[in-house]
Amino acid sequence: MARSRPSLLLLSFLLPLLASTGSSSPGRHGPARHNYRDALSKSILFFEGQRSGRLPPNQRMSWRRNSGLSDGSAMNVDLVGGYYDAGDNVKFGFPMAFTATMLSWSVLEFGGMMKGEIVNARAAIRWATDYLLKATAHPNTIYVQVGDASKDHACWERPEDMDTPRTVLKVDTNNPGSDIAAETAAALSAASLVFRKTDPTYSKLLRNRAIQVFEFADKYRGSYSNGLKGDVCPYYCSYSGFQDELLWGAAWLHKATRKPTYLSYIEVNGQTLGADESDNTFGWDNKHVGARILLSKAFLIQNVKSLHDYKGHADNFVCSLIPGTQFSQAQYTPGGLLFKMGDSNMQYVTSASFLLVTYAKYLAFSSKVVSCGGATITPQKLRSIARRQVDYILGDNPQQMSYMVGYGARYPQRVHHRGSSLPSVATHPAKIACSAGFASFHSTGPNPNPLTGAVVGGPDANDRFPDDRSDYERSEPATYINAPLVGALAYLAHSSGQL
Repeated sequence: MARSRPSLLLLSFLLPLLASTGSSSPGRHGPARHNYRDALSKSILFFEGQRSGRLPPNQRMSWRRNSGLSDGSAMNVDLVGGYYDAGDNVKFGFPMAFTATMLSWSVLEFGGMMKGEIVNARAAIRWATDYLLKATAHPNTIYVQVGDASKDHACWERPEDMDTPRTVLKVDTNNPGSDIAAETAAALSAASLVFRKTDPTYSKLLRNRAIQVFEFADKYRGSYSNGLKGDVCPYYCSYSGFQDELLWGAAWLHKATRKPTYLSYIEVNGQTLGADESDNTFGWDNKHVGARILLSKAFLIQNVKSLHDYKGHADNFVCSLIPGTQFSQAQYTPGGLLFKMGDSNMQYVTSASFLLVTYAKYLAFSSKVVSCGGATITPQKLRSIARRQVDYILGDNPQQMSYMVGYGARYPQRVHHRGSSLPSVATHPAKIACSAGFASFHSTGPNPNPLTGAVVGGPDANDRFPDDRSDYERSEPATYINAPLVGALAYLAHSSGQL
């Protein structure tokens, strides 16, 4: 990605944030301009629109119905449930596991601030982990995908109608997938902590399975994209390799089990697994930055001195985001949005925002700051920058549009999402066949079923957003966009006195 210097317009509103030393509220905003509590509720509700399987009686996204009830039958396994990743009807295990990890991390850090929404957040996590337990039920095997992605993408049909092949893909000892296995271990570990008090039996099941799955990931090394390239690429190719997931998975197991085995693993293997690499993008593919932030907590809060270097590694990530410093690598739009890439950019905005408020929490607890050359970055400044990004998503942008469906007065109407854009089963009980659905796809009318809470891919590098259903790079939502936003919104709602 090309690096660019921040524009004068950008610096005009970011510099007050960097100068702020007061509360977590950016100086130019004062009191909260957004209803973060409402946005939090909707960001969690979104996951109900992505559910696969048999829907529960308390399903709130009422235009959805049961789907994928025979998933797994092609391999004589039960793979019913889980989430569709985005606007299609495929269940991709890699982003689903990352989604579960980030939802869990959101709850672990900020669940105490969520009040009534904590029940819905746990339900969103459990919908994923119940499925991941099924996908890992056989030793040294993980079922990593349900659905033929190329044939699914050639159709525009509701999940309730889908008749494309529900092909099942797996990794095993002959065809390893350390990346997806270690991410799955991370998800199960993080979720085990979420349920430790409310459901100890389930928590123990998740933790024990995580241990087994990580052992498989580490012993049989290889990227799942190598053996399954024709099926998982270009959708969720593992471009960053599997080393980042091994470090990330070990970090979560260290946190979940408190066993010295995993701390030793991190101490011995951290460098070879890329602990100090300068990659500063965090998302479903590359977990290095997340691992650095998570391991810095062990040093800053638990005083695990052997992990001292991770504070420095985490600081490097923060410095890369700060415009005007000698270490800045980040590109921003003229309106101030962090811009990593044109395809689904909001996933990087939400993940960075989460990491900033989370790291700010660790720094504040330990009375530490970040030094970026000559600039001192306080926890308050990190929170201010994160809040600016979230406020952009919620409507403080040149389009004056919320990029969360159902939030605010103006938001995307033509979301790239099959179920949302086609008539619901309730209004149109008859099957809508594969090609027949494209009439709705090409329609310029709004989606008939609001996918409330969905955050779309977002505007381009110049803050432009066409609200065009066919523009999947900007108009498609995804579970991994919303998952880290849940934690950031919980923090902002609480700090603004809304929760």
